[in-house]
Amino acid sequence: MSDGSAGACSSKDTMRDAARAAGKSDILDQYASDYPVDPAKGPHDQPQSMCPAFGSLRVGLRMKRTATVLSGSACCVYGLTFTSHFYGARRTVGYVPFSSETLVTGKLFEDIKEAVEDLADPDNYDAIVVTNLCVPTASGVPLRLLPDQINGVRIIGIDVPGFGIPTHAEAKDVLAGAMLAYARNEAMEGPVATPEKRSDKPTVALLGEMFPADPVVIGQMLEPLGLAAGPVVPTREWRELYSALDCSVAAAIHPFYTASIREFESAGRPVIGSAPVGADGTAAWLDSLGDVMGLPTDKVAGVKNAMIGACKGALAGSPIKGRVTVSGYEGSELLVARLLIESGADVPYVGSACPKTKWSDADREWLEAKGVRINLRASLEDDIAAVEEFRPDLAIGTTPVVQHAKAKAIPALYFTNLISARPLMGPAGAGSLAQVINAAMGNKERFNTMRDFFEGVGDGHATGVWEDTPVDRPKFRKKYAALNEAARKASEAVGT
Repeated sequence: MSDGSAGACSSKDTMRDAARAAGKSDILDQYASDYPVDPAKGPHDQPQSMCPAFGSLRVGLRMKRTATVLSGSACCVYGLTFTSHFYGARRTVGYVPFSSETLVTGKLFEDIKEAVEDLADPDNYDAIVVTNLCVPTASGVPLRLLPDQINGVRIIGIDVPGFGIPTHAEAKDVLAGAMLAYARNEAMEGPVATPEKRSDKPTVALLGEMFPADPVVIGQMLEPLGLAAGPVVPTREWRELYSALDCSVAAAIHPFYTASIREFESAGRPVIGSAPVGADGTAAWLDSLGDVMGLPTDKVAGVKNAMIGACKGALAGSPIKGRVTVSGYEGSELLVARLLIESGADVPYVGSACPKTKWSDADREWLEAKGVRINLRASLEDDIAAVEEFRPDLAIGTTPVVQHAKAKAIPALYFTNLISARPLMGPAGAGSLAQVINAAMGNKERFNTMRDFFEGVGDGHATGVWEDTPVDRPKFRKKYAALNEAARKASEAVGT
């Protein structure tokens, strides 16, 4: 998490104030509007997530003919390059280092501009993405002063500070929205390159990263309606942005893409929420699409009835029996919970690091009508408390939630790698989770055996096997925590 509350780093509030003083108020105000936090949560206003730049970096690395340049602290850039290796991008991540002198004198911006000019080769790139991390943003490094294009290569400058964007999921939208804005302006100025693949039917653009089979399934669902699935945003190449903007309607499959939705609406494209998940979700989504597109009701009813029957058949063939808590930071947690409930699972709690938006209202209302407690902008503490309260047969969540559950002998699955990596849409998605969910719940006895085997080895301060068990010293911890906090505040006060 990027709370910046320890060590020599400045606090989130201090860096935010510095960024405003350095001329970044308009950017931070836009982020606060697009990605609001819940002030009622107090110190836990930022939910669990890795560095936000992880998300925007991933979007850029997935695009063909797109270069990425980072400007930030060396330790941050070092950690973020893990993304390129983790996702097998086989891309070089550019880095413009800085010192106190180049940061304070403005030389850092000149270094960034020079690096971009050297990189801007139209034979290799359609676009270059330059990203300010926390320190350059707080220092006011003005990426907006970079030229819009160099040698015909588009230049996209974005600020992705941990103190301004709550989660890495929303940072995907920062870059996707910036690219859509650039592409929309290009299309308004004159003819643009024709996408490699272009349907002759009206299209539905799909917002949000999803399992590769899901857009195919949605396309099959749309075909009888005389429609086609458009590109998935974030896209894989620049020309797909034009095709996405040329859609007849945009579907906010992941509902937190606020900046991207703004670009579609600016292009005059209507937007619908939710997704064709489960029998009820598929029916409601098709109805919403039919209403927006003005499709004949009998045609929509025919497709809807066929899809409902197929979904219910798949769900009945793969039932899930047991209590499951769901949490994560991908933005599709409500959709997964709907599918689990229609599969027969008891889902008492859903936590998502993402915010409440009107594009997820239909999912939230459907779940609440089933008695599910919904916690948006959920913190790690919230999600762990839900596991403790409901004692599920299976906990789906982020890594520390999974770790906590397994330590309590509760089977658990990591949402991102084991749940998001499966189809969710339409008949193909119905029942797709059953195998992994039921297999995990079937491991309960194995967890009990492991818990019994390791019982007595200690936990917390006494973790491990000891001849003399360590004695807890809570007074010591309290004393040095207070001293450390005083030292941190004194360090922040220097120079103010």
